[in-house]
Amino acid sequence: MKKKLLITGASGFLGWNLCRLAVLKWKVCGVCHTHPVHTDGVTKIRLNLTDYGELKSAFNEIQPDAVIHTAAVSQPDVCQVHPSETRKINVDTPADIAGMCADLQIPCIFTSTDLVFDGLNPPYSETSPPDPICIYGEQKAQAEQAMLNRYPKTSVCRLPLMFGYAQGARNFACQMIRSLSDGQSVRLFTDEYRTPADAESVSEGLLLAMDKKVKGIIHLGGRTRISRYEMGRILAGLLNVSESLIRPVLQEDISTPAPRPPDVSLDSSKAYAMGYSPLDIGKAYQSILIKMIDYNGSGGSM
Repeated sequence: MKKKLLITGASGFLGWNLCRLAVLKWKVCGVCHTHPVHTDGVTKIRLNLTDYGELKSAFNEIQPDAVIHTAAVSQPDVCQVHPSETRKINVDTPADIAGMCADLQIPCIFTSTDLVFDGLNPPYSETSPPDPICIYGEQKAQAEQAMLNRYPKTSVCRLPLMFGYAQGARNFACQMIRSLSDGQSVRLFTDEYRTPADAESVSEGLLLAMDKKVKGIIHLGGRTRISRYEMGRILAGLLNVSESLIRPVLQEDISTPAPRPPDVSLDSSKAYAMGYSPLDIGKAYQSILIKMIDYNGSGGSM
């Protein structure tokens, strides 16, 4: 009989990809709140994660064998404008989940972010001290520490900028594909660098971290340090559209509530040595295009 894996944020961009892979080996319980779960084979659970009593009751009922916590308010601008409201889900809930996993002594995987760094001294390894410049990064750094304090066996997986396809969930790569395919221009930063990875590869990395019983922090970044502008140029080539549709902009050209670090590239050599192998950007884009066609053709949301 398959063991039970509890995945929070199952209706989100990463959660959808993670559930699709996890159901191959696990009995997956997918937690959502306001949006439905669109994954075959997943037991769907509606749950307010910020309600401790509701969360504890769910743990007692499900008795999971492992937990992967992906749920968060992951939009930096939203966190910057609503810090107290987003703290509940981004800091308090992860600490509660770590405590419940500690009680059961089960694997606990947490998804953090490269935005725990200020972007001034890349590339960042697992031992680099966090120094976030936005509220979202602060919240994730606080959650990391709170979880490790409650349950030192927690696997804290810092993730990069992610792109990919997810049924019912939006992300910048699919939006960019639609815009360029329609002949619309897109504005992309030339001076903001990340080590992006596709969501399916990251999902494989999360399951690998669980299988390998990783304790503490590990980075699951992609292999290429690149700007969004260069990512756009790669996509334009694959779509056979004019690169003139990719409009270069600087960070200072666009005002946003949350400050944007210039370069939060991750050193993920520790994960690579463990067997993590993210797709290169071109191959990942090709996989996204295939999924968009397959799911749209079968009635899925593009």
